[in-house]
Amino acid sequence: MTFVHLRAHTEFSVVDGTLRLDDLVQAVAKAEQPAIAVTDLSNLFAAVKLYKAARKLGVQPIIGADIWLEPDEPNRSPARLLLLAQNKLGYLNLCECISQAWTAPGHHAYAWVSWEMLQKHHEGLICLSGADNGPLGLAILQGDLAKAQAHAKRLANIFPDRFYIELQRSGHSTNEAHIRGAVMLAQQQQLPVVATHPMQFLTPDDFEAHEARVCIAEGETLANPHRVKRFTREQYFKTTAEMATLFADIPSALNNTLHIAKRCALSLVLDKPQLPDFPTPKLPNG
Repeated sequence: MTFVHLRAHTEFSVVDGTLRLDDLVQAVAKAEQPAIAVTDLSNLFAAVKLYKAARKLGVQPIIGADIWLEPDEPNRSPARLLLLAQNKLGYLNLCECISQAWTAPGHHAYAWVSWEMLQKHHEGLICLSGADNGPLGLAILQGDLAKAQAHAKRLANIFPDRFYIELQRSGHSTNEAHIRGAVMLAQQQQLPVVATHPMQFLTPDDFEAHEARVCIAEGETLANPHRVKRFTREQYFKTTAEMATLFADIPSALNNTLHIAKRCALSLVLDKPQLPDFPTPKLPNG
């Protein structure tokens, strides 16, 4: 059994990750996993460092991002999607989506990507549904299966043969309810499922330090009994054996992590100046 982690928030996620890239890549190599995806929240800051560190240790780097998706109704919070770059075009499209999200006019609490942006810049990208926090997952957990089906169809149309329903068992109370609904939905719409693990830190012992960082970012205190706790101690780097145990009942979800990794073949040119090609006007004669 081979497994590839397709979701990880590193220190470059700033507000909710404490994973150091070098430590992560070394852990992947030691665990003999063939590839690793770093998918920081609404940014690609770690892309170059990941690319260099992973290739140095013989690990395939997969560059992606965990994005906020524009809510489909007013006065709603955005959902989450995971986008992975398959090739250079996908990488450029992902850069475009994130750049537009941060620079779009109007004030938002989140740098969200619009549905229109996804439709325009979908090529070269693989989309994962966002698990419990994605548009499908939120609808499933609210008991609105019709809305979940509509979101699944919409995303499958935007990303033909490149859309996967994401499953997680990360210690959150919503996981199993989501999996039951998501697997049923996947069967109904003949969509593939994939297992991911939302990594935020390297080992279980790093949980307290991670929580402290989250509190600093949110202006909270660890001692506050009413603080919303969005993470669990389970969100550490798990070995292939641990993931195989978690998803022993859904082996296709594990196998699809490898299939997705094989579909991602981004090659970057580094350490060489790449200036933009601006057209220059011709000078008049004389």
